[in-house]
Amino acid sequence: MRVAVVGGGISGATAAYRLRQRLGDAAELTLFESDDRLGGKLRTIELAGTPYDVGAEAFLARRPEALALVEETGLGDRLTHPTRARSTVRAGGRQVGMPGGTVMGVPGSVDAVADVLSEDGRRRVAAEAGLPPVRLDGDVSLGALLRERFGDELVDRLVDPLLGGVYAGGADGLGLRATLPALANALDREPAPLTAVAASLLPKSANPAPVFGTLVGGLGTLIDRLVELAKPDVRLRTLVRGLHRLPEGFRLDLGDEAEDFDAVLLAVPAPAARRLLGEVAPAASAALGEVEVASMAVVALALPPDAPVPDASGVLIGAREGFSAKAFTFSSRKWAHVGDGALFVRGSVGRFGEPGALRADDDELVRLVRADLAELTGVTAEPIATHVTRWGGGLPQYGVGHLDVVERVERAVAEVPGLAVAGAALHGVGIPACIATATGAASRITSQTTGNAAVPS
Repeated sequence: MRVAVVGGGISGATAAYRLRQRLGDAAELTLFESDDRLGGKLRTIELAGTPYDVGAEAFLARRPEALALVEETGLGDRLTHPTRARSTVRAGGRQVGMPGGTVMGVPGSVDAVADVLSEDGRRRVAAEAGLPPVRLDGDVSLGALLRERFGDELVDRLVDPLLGGVYAGGADGLGLRATLPALANALDREPAPLTAVAASLLPKSANPAPVFGTLVGGLGTLIDRLVELAKPDVRLRTLVRGLHRLPEGFRLDLGDEAEDFDAVLLAVPAPAARRLLGEVAPAASAALGEVEVASMAVVALALPPDAPVPDASGVLIGAREGFSAKAFTFSSRKWAHVGDGALFVRGSVGRFGEPGALRADDDELVRLVRADLAELTGVTAEPIATHVTRWGGGLPQYGVGHLDVVERVERAVAEVPGLAVAGAALHGVGIPACIATATGAASRITSQTTGNAAVPS
């Protein structure tokens, strides 16, 4: 049996690993990647002699998929969690501690966000509890809902900076149901003010489990281990240009040549998936065409060990604060294992629909980020080393009606035996969500081709 996995990010690498588990050594697995390296948004480089993540730098530890995969692949001894350094937010021209007591910025009480807001903003939040209950009819714009209930200030100063770190997009362009499903589900069960719903969703434990985790040595080690165990034929620098249905199986166009496979699993960003599905699953292709994407860049700085980097894990920055960067991570403060002879800082640039500083070349982008860092923290030290990584069009935006889009994609793909899709464009942009879609897609392939029952993700 020959199976092609197209896309070598965390979704593709996980899918290849799951396929090898279920199909055994006799199966021929081929992993196609258009870049010159595997990993997708998981990219670990060496900066100033230290492994350093310049893509995703952590995964959500309150979902089980990533933690389970780390343990399963023998990397549990590398698992680590953030230090106690607190994150901050630039709000209204000043930096304050990131408030607790919110669900992605939606407050459970006015006291939770008092430090972030002006007096007028606090009044708007306090008044929300007395408004009529929120009754959902389908999906709604998250930004529109929050602005109607709380006013603009909460969105601009807190919610948008938080969402910008996840989606590189603001609340106004994101749908409630895909972005905050727990909040939407609670409102479906019982209409209520948003503050009451947020309060009900907050952790009840006084010592909740760590929110995030990562791997010593970088998240790229997870990709390396998955590929080592999956043992696929890896084809780097190979762009799959077309996908065609055969009487039995599929044909992949690879430019000057073509190869046939019994099954194909696509684990690529929405624009690439839309292009490849145009012939074999046109309805899925059309639906994916509705998923917009954002671009961003990560500017990594290795600073002298005596640089006065704040004792905080980082700072989020709202779009209206006047900076080129949307966030800084003070990695050597956030992670105890990062930094040996240097202090590591990364600045994130780029918001959906606002290319701004992304138009600058790498040298200018470093200059802009360093200027922002100096204004925010006073740190002006000359870096020991720098690195710019650009992520063009790789961050999907979960707009209003996104869950309906995904349902159309999956329904159309399900009509094509031997075909499956996975990745961040579907059920979540984080690493655990991508692992879940990859596991489900691999299960779909193996259940159809071997007759085995599907394994739940």
